[in-house]
Amino acid sequence: MIIGLTGPMASGKNLAAKILEKTGCISVDADILAHEAIEKAKDKILLAFEKDAKEKNIRILNDDGSINRRELAKIVFSSKENLKKQESIVHPVVNEMMEDFIKKNSDKTVILNATVLYKTPIIKKCDAIIFITSPWILRFFRAKKRDKMKNMQIFKRFFAQFNIFAKYKNLDADIYKVRNFVSEQKLEQKLLHVLKKIYS
Repeated sequence: MIIGLTGPMASGKNLAAKILEKTGCISVDADILAHEAIEKAKDKILLAFEKDAKEKNIRILNDDGSINRRELAKIVFSSKENLKKQESIVHPVVNEMMEDFIKKNSDKTVILNATVLYKTPIIKKCDAIIFITSPWILRFFRAKKRDKMKNMQIFKRFFAQFNIFAKYKNLDADIYKVRNFVSEQKLEQKLLHVLKKIYS
């Protein structure tokens, strides 16, 4: 079985994945895969954003030659066009990596942890979708503490993910919305309840 685990930035997807793993599921984090994908597609990314980097005086390469993801994000999230350009390069690589993960774990329930899962073809293989949501103010402070980002950067990412739940409504899969705003214990109770429904 394949379960998509999604939701906006800082809603609690990683915590949800850890909780689900305790039940015997195995999860893969698309954000981590994206980091690998960015390095794999480094030449294409440099070519795509070289002009923007020069104009904004942003250095997107680290001293060791790797991509500075935080600096790259300043360009990527500066416009919808740049975001689409980045996704067209990175998403196919991530999708391929998730496909490989599923094949290697075909005997287990696989959790695909990804914010924009709807933008990848692999979503069509999901038997169910768990959408984690949380009030934006909680997500803001979680993101600020976790990522040490400036307020405007956080809001730009929030805006880019605005109303993403609507993107999942027309999928041919059961969708379960889980609100995460009280405690880890409460989230676990909700997820276990949803998992029982998915397995039944």
